[in-house]
Amino acid sequence: MSKTPKKERNERTSVSFEFFPPKTPEMEETLWKSIRRLEPLQPEFVSVTYGAGGSTRERTHATVKRIHDETSLEPVAHLTCVGASKAEVDDVIRAYWDAGIRHIVALRGDMPELGAPYKPHPEGYQSTPELIEGIRKIADFDVIVSAYPEKHPESESLEADIELLKRKVEAGATRAITQFVFDTDKHIRFLEQARKAGVEVPIVPGIMPTTNFKGTKRMAGRCGASIPKWLDDYYIGLDDDLPTRKLIAAYVAAEQVNRLRSYGFDRFHFYTLNQADLTFAICHVLGLRPQSVPATPETV
Repeated sequence: MSKTPKKERNERTSVSFEFFPPKTPEMEETLWKSIRRLEPLQPEFVSVTYGAGGSTRERTHATVKRIHDETSLEPVAHLTCVGASKAEVDDVIRAYWDAGIRHIVALRGDMPELGAPYKPHPEGYQSTPELIEGIRKIADFDVIVSAYPEKHPESESLEADIELLKRKVEAGATRAITQFVFDTDKHIRFLEQARKAGVEVPIVPGIMPTTNFKGTKRMAGRCGASIPKWLDDYYIGLDDDLPTRKLIAAYVAAEQVNRLRSYGFDRFHFYTLNQADLTFAICHVLGLRPQSVPATPETV
């Protein structure tokens, strides 16, 4: 299989981190310890997720705004259009802009009921491309979208998914972040197919360092990501052995990013699950080192 063309490459490996909004004071403390631990690595951006059906709307906004106000990081807000009218979604978009947020991950979103088929709001945006167009009409946001190397579980085929990705880009998306995939060859094939279809924006692999393997398998089942047998075998007999699971997780993720780099990928998006140590270690393998953090109004 041919390597990714040189035009895909940057001089410096770039990383970004994903967090989810905390539900409790204890979870908020864990989140902010992770943010402060990873901040010196100077990621390109950090994103904050948006719960199914918009269930975390206020918490997502509060977390993104605090990152913007109290850190040197570039926050990116996730936004979905499921379960809300255009007017409601537009209000959220304007609130982000007014808060100083200039980047959005635009997603269709999942229904609040687990496994329920998608049903657009009768007065809402009907698709992700339509949502992107709506965002771009309101303000000059940088819009990021999702991509699925193993296809979205509701999609007819991988080809249909790539065609949808192309429509997202035509609507104004500037890059795509993939669902986590443990089979690295699928990342590589997906990039090749997307390029053949005319998708020229950066496609950034999503990396999932996993110590809670049972939880990861459940998550993979919901989003259509496969678990290779070799990975399943690694975790056999380790249910009560967290230290060994951490070592395996770091090894698997580091091997994946290094192989992807050998094919020309130079951007990586880490699903941190609000835990910093594994992501920090993998970034160290990538050659990233902590830098001094620029002063912010909260640190001056």
